Amino acid sequence: MNAKPKTHVILMADDDADDRLLAKDALEEAHVEGQLHFVENGEELLDFLQRRGPYGNGVAVPRPTLILLDLNMPKKDGREALRAIKADPELRRIPVVVLTTSKADTDINGLYDLGANSFITKPFQFDALVNVMRTIGDYWLKTVELPGLK
Repeated sequence: MNAKPKTHVILMADDDADDRLLAKDALEEAHVEGQLHFVENGEELLDFLQRRGPYGNGVAVPRPTLILLDLNMPKKDGREALRAIKADPELRRIPVVVLTTSKADTDINGLYDLGANSFITKPFQFDALVNVMRTIGDYWLKTVELPGLK
């Protein structure tokens, strides 16, 4: 029996258009396979995940394999969004990688307490970002066994 390879869906929540573009380019440069979707704040992230608002009413919204989450966003920040994701039985198994400029111990500890699966400080150089994206793709999309998500 031939199993159809799974198409991975990466959902990135980041309010900075330049960071989104750099992430897209870095994922391509790192040859990370999958559909990439962007949202600009925590409220939009939860709308996407819960298939409501502009992501409801028959719109085909894929369930992400992986969420890349920035912390400092308008409307609902990354902490609030992570808290909501990990409290929802339908969403809590989706791995969430916090990708932010912070290096603060209070952020690192607090986000792991909220259920983050990884915490990575965004590198400032593009080559370093490509390496981070390659590592994320290799680990989360090729190495680990992820639960079946609806």
